[in-house]
Amino acid sequence: CSLQAGLAVLLKAERLFHSSYHSQAVHIRPICKVSHWFAQLPCDGFTVAACLFLVQDASCLAMSWELRQTLTVVFDFFSSGQGKKDWSLFKMFSRTLTDTCPLASQSKVYVDISPKNKEKELLEVSPPPTSLHEAIVQGDKKTYAVYDLLSPSLFNTSRSLNVQLKWKRPQDSSEMPIPTLHAQRYVGGYGLQTGEICTLIYNTHPYRAFPVILLETVPWYLRLYVHTLTIITKGKENKPS
Repeated sequence: CSLQAGLAVLLKAERLFHSSYHSQAVHIRPICKVSHWFAQLPCDGFTVAACLFLVQDASCLAMSWELRQTLTVVFDFFSSGQGKKDWSLFKMFSRTLTDTCPLASQSKVYVDISPKNKEKELLEVSPPPTSLHEAIVQGDKKTYAVYDLLSPSLFNTSRSLNVQLKWKRPQDSSEMPIPTLHAQRYVGGYGLQTGEICTLIYNTHPYRAFPVILLETVPWYLRLYVHTLTIITKGKENKPS
């Protein structure tokens, strides 16, 4: 369907590249399969997973490939001067969803509406979602509003879908909880002798440990010496392998 229908309609370059952060990736991995396919279907959406539907083969006598394309975009309206945390698809992408791609096996939009505290829910989404989905993410229970573009009732009342999220009352930014996993990075010192990059990774969970993959984007003006890498955890140095 390219940019004619489905979630890919929202992928407007001038909006994506002017966001606070964007990242595109293609993941390819070999997987075991039997000698025949179930299907090879076109894929649609921001995060496209398992485009090749295969049957696993325990003996791994045959090998095939799985392709997964992802696009991650971060919009920050509050710090950009608009002063509101409300958002909508049209506000972010200057477009709305008008139809689903008929070749897609599934096409869904998930909105995180998990309560941030014990008070009454502060978030309101419109139009009403087709269903709700609950999952455990990093030890916390999450609730998602699900919009299934393949549902016939979704486009019955309107020719377009513009998912909107509004706060029922103004919320102070200080009330927002700190993520379980978060990080910060800064450049210290100066020159090649004392200059350094420091990355701090925090885990605020009271008892659970998480595996972390750290990908560093090094500024062009810094020259790194790998033998100077140090890793300190709880005040003790861990020698990297």
